[in-house]
Amino acid sequence: MLEKALKGTRKYWTWITFLFLVIIFGMSAYSQQRWFGLTVTGMDHNMSWGLYRAQFTFLVGIAASAMIVVLPYSLHNFKAFGKIVIISEFLAASATLMCLLFVLADMGRPDRILNVLLYPHVHSMMFWDLLALNSNLFISLIIGWGLLGAERKEVLPPTWLKPVIYLSFPLVIGMLTVTAILHGVLPYHNLWFPAAFIPRFLVSSFASGASLLILLALILKKTTGFEVGSEAREKLAVLATYAGVTNFFLIGTDFFTVFYSNPVPLMRFSLMIGLGSVAVLLIPALRTSSKWLPAACAGLVISIWLNNGVGYEMIEYSPTLLERTITLGIWAIGVLLLTILLKVAVTVKGEISHCVSK
Repeated sequence: MLEKALKGTRKYWTWITFLFLVIIFGMSAYSQQRWFGLTVTGMDHNMSWGLYRAQFTFLVGIAASAMIVVLPYSLHNFKAFGKIVIISEFLAASATLMCLLFVLADMGRPDRILNVLLYPHVHSMMFWDLLALNSNLFISLIIGWGLLGAERKEVLPPTWLKPVIYLSFPLVIGMLTVTAILHGVLPYHNLWFPAAFIPRFLVSSFASGASLLILLALILKKTTGFEVGSEAREKLAVLATYAGVTNFFLIGTDFFTVFYSNPVPLMRFSLMIGLGSVAVLLIPALRTSSKWLPAACAGLVISIWLNNGVGYEMIEYSPTLLERTITLGIWAIGVLLLTILLKVAVTVKGEISHCVSK
């Protein structure tokens, strides 16, 4: 089925070319970091995790977002998610790949990440996180490709696929939990109430994942004409609403600590745009609006992206140009993989629809 990604319009190939150019610039910047180390970044001994860590933390949540679609579809036979379940798995796979690349970038040199895997230790949170991420990458691709292959042949999914789907649930929860622990032990997170940190990370992941899936579905509809269905978008919007409300409630448990200890400007902006987005989603008439829904989803994604790292830097820190270029290059790799996978999925589903209409 991969050969379907080799055929496309001029806009499709222009987009692919643009991504390749960004990747080349990112690889060039990474070659500088490879030889000179993390001194080319804005990080130091006081701020050991910066822009790379923020992207990694946010994308782990996106990688786990497939669960909110696969769970109702596979266990509760919710047919409305039939057209978006494969898209969610391919999004999870692309996000997981970017997570692994940001870990690689944050360690400075490739051999360091190999040392974590070749010399594992039970007390190493990074080892468990890398193990979960690699497992999630392969499982997401297996589930997405298996479901797509079954649809192409117009048969039921193979029986061996259901145990793999069941296995993905505890794996995703474990991946999120380990990442939350790894993220929560950083010095500048001492201001957060530890007991609420892990569940807040879980619900924020579901809120941002559901919002990003809605935005992706709308982009596919505009660019390719592929429609996941209004019911699927509405259900995802409800999930994003509930998860968003819960997320900001848990943030509220530390309200006074955050605002009276050492407030950060981006933290305030994150809360304002996030609360505004949730307020829009709470109103049914606005939640179903073609104008307000994308804006609210985008606002919620930005808010949680800031919430999970960028907005809580308690030490003055500014990413360097090389650091930003590497970050853009990694994002381009993930988006390129997602573009190719979605091109295959949309083409296959389009062929199925065309055959059915005949």
